[in-house]
Amino acid sequence: MIVRTARPDEYDLVGELTVEVYVRGGLVSPESPYARKLRDAADRAANAELLVAEDAGRIAGAVAYCPPGTPYADLAGPDEAEFRMLAVLEDARGRGAGRAMVRACIERARRAGLSGLRLSTQRNMESAQRMYENMGFVRTPDHDWTPAPGVDLITYALPFRDADSTPVPMKGRE
Repeated sequence: MIVRTARPDEYDLVGELTVEVYVRGGLVSPESPYARKLRDAADRAANAELLVAEDAGRIAGAVAYCPPGTPYADLAGPDEAEFRMLAVLEDARGRGAGRAMVRACIERARRAGLSGLRLSTQRNMESAQRMYENMGFVRTPDHDWTPAPGVDLITYALPFRDADSTPVPMKGRE
């Protein structure tokens, strides 16, 4: 699994992939304004860092890494990054694409010397939440939010200890 920056000739594919994953997962209606935003991968590439997971030459997923102060950073504080719009094709799940993209976001935040990495997810995304928790993310209910009526998002953070960005050990984890 290779995680890399999306190329301009892949933006349409990434946009359609993201919409497909969100619609099939029951997270968004194909006609919703958010589906239009998900489809606009070129905007994510221009205003965040658009990453793809490539598996055997095929794009299996995508994510937007959002440094602090960028337009897609809805949740992060001034010394934190976040990632958004993580999508993995159904037939590619369980092969490490999601985990590889999250690791790439963690590494970018570490290299930038940030204090942590944040994310929002819908309550019904239980397998994604297990993955985040297994990777050391902790729930941050004080940051849960509702960006649109009927869309209640829960949040997680991966705090870093200090300037070398060593992850903070989580209670009960090694």
